[in-house]
Amino acid sequence: MKKILSAVLVCAGIASQAWAEETDKGLHTLQKTWAEINYLVAEEVREAAFTQLLSQAEQMVQAQPEKTEYRVWLGIIQSSTAGAKGGLGALSLAKAAKASFEQALEQDPHALQGSAYTSLGVLYHKVPGWPIGFGSDDKAQQLLQESLKLNPQGIDGNYFYAEFLYDEKQYSEAQKYLVMAQQAAPRADRPLADQGRHKEIEALMEKVNKALK
Repeated sequence: MKKILSAVLVCAGIASQAWAEETDKGLHTLQKTWAEINYLVAEEVREAAFTQLLSQAEQMVQAQPEKTEYRVWLGIIQSSTAGAKGGLGALSLAKAAKASFEQALEQDPHALQGSAYTSLGVLYHKVPGWPIGFGSDDKAQQLLQESLKLNPQGIDGNYFYAEFLYDEKQYSEAQKYLVMAQQAAPRADRPLADQGRHKEIEALMEKVNKALK
């Protein structure tokens, strides 16, 4: 009986490992393609490229709705597509991204080190407020601070909170979080994303330093 149970557990472990590896492969594909589109693709064709990636992310969530990581990245791609589209026509995509992040937070708020908090906070900061949209700087700050509780040394959380603080004219505080973003450990599986983010950090740091003079 013990041998049978042991064999079942070993098989289950192998199946779980294979499933996890497949999930990681799918997630890595989304992350890599997103970075290529966001940082390498020409602006005039970026919306079309993101729309194609969005279809892939939707299929992955439909196939494995229990995978919070896929749902977080669905929201990121929805919001990126909205950003590429621009204007009031992007609002429906922004609302869809909001729903994806909220569902991800209900499933597992710790997934991807709280990335849903970061991304939802950015949405609340970027989207216009009532009566046009759902934007709220108070809600944005709350969510961005929550993301930093889960991942205080992360590059994205620190950058986006610095961006929020800059827009709020809190330049000294923004500088502090930009330094934290600069010092974030590199992500071995996301070199292009790190390279692109560091360029954004440098550009914002220039603006912050200029405002502090």
